[in-house]
Amino acid sequence: MKTKSLEELTDKYIGKKGTKERDDFEYELRLDLLGQAIKDARKERHLTQEQLGKLVGVQKAQISKIENSTTDARFGTILKVFKALEAKVNFNVNLNNRDLVY
Repeated sequence: MKTKSLEELTDKYIGKKGTKERDDFEYELRLDLLGQAIKDARKERHLTQEQLGKLVGVQKAQISKIENSTTDARFGTILKVFKALEAKVNFNVNLNNRDLVY
């Protein structure tokens, strides 16, 4: 029995890189990971969603939606959330296989 890599399985069941299906999948995955990072940081700071919402200036429901990836929150709101959590955020931008550093 041949062992398959995660990449091979993703290509087979989701779609090859560059296809709409794969792009949509990877976009949703990034949102899920971002939401989970916010949730983990909030819990580490011992904050409720309501408390974090007050620090950011949004309702508890908005924090819940961000954590559960059920909304496309504004980028500014996401940055405010991380600032309220006192979390350092790093972004990597890669264009044409070259990292852009600012």
